[in-house]
Amino acid sequence: MRYTLSILFLLFLTACNAGQDASEPRTGAESAADTSAEAATGAGSDRAPEETRPPETDYEPAFEGQTRAPKPAGTVAWTTETLARGLEHPWGLDFLPDGAMLVTERPGRLRVVSADGEISQPIEGVPEVDNRKQGGLLDVTIAPDFESSRTIFMSFSEPHEDSTNNTAVARARLSDDRSALEDVKVIFSQHPSVESTGHYGSRIVFQDADTIWVTMGDRQGDPVRKNAQDPTNLIGTVARINTDGSIPEDNPFVDHDENAPEIWSYGHRNIQAAAVHPETGELWTIEHGPRGGDELNLTEAGENYGWPTIAYGIEYRGGEVYEGRTEAEGMEQPVYYWDPVIAPSGMTIYTGDVFPEWQGDIFVGGLRSQRVSRLVLEDGRVAAEEWLEIGQRVRDVVQGPDGYIYLLTDEDDGWVMRIVPEEG
Repeated sequence: MRYTLSILFLLFLTACNAGQDASEPRTGAESAADTSAEAATGAGSDRAPEETRPPETDYEPAFEGQTRAPKPAGTVAWTTETLARGLEHPWGLDFLPDGAMLVTERPGRLRVVSADGEISQPIEGVPEVDNRKQGGLLDVTIAPDFESSRTIFMSFSEPHEDSTNNTAVARARLSDDRSALEDVKVIFSQHPSVESTGHYGSRIVFQDADTIWVTMGDRQGDPVRKNAQDPTNLIGTVARINTDGSIPEDNPFVDHDENAPEIWSYGHRNIQAAAVHPETGELWTIEHGPRGGDELNLTEAGENYGWPTIAYGIEYRGGEVYEGRTEAEGMEQPVYYWDPVIAPSGMTIYTGDVFPEWQGDIFVGGLRSQRVSRLVLEDGRVAAEEWLEIGQRVRDVVQGPDGYIYLLTDEDDGWVMRIVPEEG
């Protein structure tokens, strides 16, 4: 009965959200006034969380502040600007040196969006993708030496003749006129390939000029997801590779007799958000959980993050995930989790000067929540959470070179937007 009531409540909220006019710019002015008032009255640790819906589960957090962190004591007034419209399910974004953007569309197109919002024709030479359901062309990032090498990297669902597929990463050179990809080479393929159309991950994050992390998923469903607990394969893992596709000599399992040497960490469900902390160099990831268990993790070398043995959610059809455990020896706890879920995708750790009050905070997109969640970090834990309501499915969140926060909305008519200060 509790699960049925929760589902009915969520359907009611979804219907309410669907009625919002997404063409109107969103603003944080009222939120800023509210939280400023709280700070003035000395609300302190008694501040209420943003989340007021009933949880999907009865699970208890492992430590205080692991979920439903309070609202921050203060924020700033913000609004959104729309730069471009008409993209079909845009998925990944990165900035070129002149301020233009490379943007992927999940059906398999890569485009340039200029700083003033002009959308190019599709760039030629993109690898073939399996664009069914969650599959397609996913993330894109440019190499640190792009100005001299013109090298970019893309993640995508790689199809095979036997109807299987997997997450893959290709390296290519963007032509001088930005019309085509040259010297395209697949440098990484998740193994094994399986017959599935879900849970590919996938974000690409540079650790340094020569090394990248690739986040992946468990390929969705039982029994394939159980492979996430088997480090001899790459299901449900984060891989760490060199930019030429070779394996770094200091990977945690590089000298292991059986474990896959590409693995950085394992036991993940579906990681669609990742960022390197600008001060510590640590890898932070956010993954889709089951119903009631999206996770933020500090993702460290060789560690097991538990899926599907432990989780803070239940099956989407109802019922416990296997034994219904949230803790187990040798498995890492999430730093933070969401219950109900937000369906996270895309994140950035803010370092810009436009919003100095937000420096060091994590901003993560929400597909189901149709918002951006601001997470305030203190000593490696989430001390506060603020919701920035957007009104569309937010697929990617990227800090621009101008200090604004750029968003992609995952819709048939997808937008490029940015969060800017509200004047007044």
